[in-house]
Order: sequence, then C-alpha cells, then structure tokens
Amino acid sequence: MSSDENVRPPQAQDRQPGREHEMVPRPDYMPRYPGGGRLKDKVAIVTGGDSGIGRAVAVLFAREGAKLTIVYREEDEDAEETARHVRAEGGQVHLVEGDVGTKSFCENVVQQTIDRYGQIDVLVNNAAEQHEADDVTEITEDQVERTFRTNIYGYIFMTQAALRHMQAGAAIVNSTSITAYRGSGHLVDYAATKGAIVALTRSVASQQAKNGIRVNGVAPGPIWTPLIPASFEPERVAKFGANQPLGRAGQPNEVAPSYLFLACKDGSYMTGQVLHPNGGEIVGG
Repeated sequence: MSSDENVRPPQAQDRQPGREHEMVPRPDYMPRYPGGGRLKDKVAIVTGGDSGIGRAVAVLFAREGAKLTIVYREEDEDAEETARHVRAEGGQVHLVEGDVGTKSFCENVVQQTIDRYGQIDVLVNNAAEQHEADDVTEITEDQVERTFRTNIYGYIFMTQAALRHMQAGAAIVNSTSITAYRGSGHLVDYAATKGAIVALTRSVASQQAKNGIRVNGVAPGPIWTPLIPASFEPERVAKFGANQPLGRAGQPNEVAPSYLFLACKDGSYMTGQVLHPNGGEIVGG
C-alpha cells in the first residue's frame, strides 16, 4: 500500500481512550482464518478489550474457543459490539466496566471471572492511554499520574490478582509498544510506561517460570485504533503510519495473532520475550 492510499480523512476525538464506532474508516478486527480450537475451554481476561487491538484479540480468542472477560473504561457501545462478535463466534463473554488503575477494581475483575468461569488461563494486559506533548516540561503531574496508573499500575494490579488463580500452563501477554525501544519525542510519559512494561514482562517471566506460567509481550507499531484520533491532531491522524517501511498503519487483526501465539501452546517455549508487529521498523538491534 502506498503512502497516498494510506491517507485517511482528518479526524479527532475529545476523550481517551477513544470510540471505535466514530472512526472513519473503521479498523479491521475480524479474524482472517477459521479457528483451530487453540484456546478451547480456556478462560481469558482482556483489558481494554472493547476496541482496537483488545477487540481483535477478544474476537480471535473466542474463535479459538476461549471464554472471555472483557474489561473496559466507559465505552459501552464499543464494548457491547465486541461482546456481540464474541457471542457470534460461539464464545461466552462477561463485560466489566471500570478503571484498571485502581487495585480494588482489578481484584474485583478477577473475582468476577472466577465466580463466573471458575478459572483463569490467560491474562492480556492491554488497556492504555497516551497524551501528546512536544515539550517534556509541559507534561503535568496529573497527566503523568493518569498515564502511569493506566499503563503500568493497572498491569501490575491485574497480574497480582490473576496470578493467585493461575496454574501451570497459564499465560500473561502484555501490550508494550515500539516506543519502548525507540522512544517518542511527543509521547514521553507514554513511552516511559511502555519501557516499564518490557521490564515488568521480563521480571515476572523470570519469577514465574518455575511455576510453569509464561509471561510475554507484544510491541505494536502504528496500529489504527481509537487511541489515535483520541491522541493526535486531525492532520497527523490522516497520515498515521505512512512513514513505516510497509507504508501504512497496521490493522488490529494483523496484531491479534501475535497475542494468540503467545497465549496458546504454540508459544510454549516462549517466556520473557516480546514480538514486534510494527510494519518493518527494526528495533533492539
């Protein structure tokens, strides 16, 4: 796809993490292939599962046989649409609305999942927010607190709560970002949280290997999700991703298979690792 073909209508949204139903064009989230039962009888929690990458992961997991708990902040319309697609794949789904930056909420999500399904086999930490600032001195204390609470505190809180119920063979998959590896001059606090997620992933993987629980990450590049029009100026949104080697932004359903690989037995010899669906940008040497 050429850069010209990658141009979208300029657009913006006025709140995080954004609404998928307001995007033009809508992201591609449906799985591309028939399911193979790779998550049959498994239970997965997906935070930020109402839209974007989280929606694509939830629908793909359902196609592969998983039962889902989908955690979202406040986007009821998007969450309900995701739930409809999960059910259309034959999956069970439980929606939980709230803020992953609050420890008690994360514990409640896990308890609701146990009460409903009796087990937790996969945790996908994916909820995120980002706020653009071209000068680090202009980033407010409130913004730093909010970004870190969602992007790293929430991952820690969800991990702590879920691990109490996970058995050998379970998996945690964390969403980090290409910004963790190359930084970002306009998303400084966001990039800092994503670097922290890489360190968290490696650290918990090392700790949990003896328990047979794998912990890995996915570091997407520019992906067309609601977070984009909710973060950037309309003109920038219009050409989002055009500078990548493949000449375009990725779609959520191009990223979701990385999560499936790490969540199922296909990735059984992977822990402490990060996959990089980023359109061809070389990171990490």
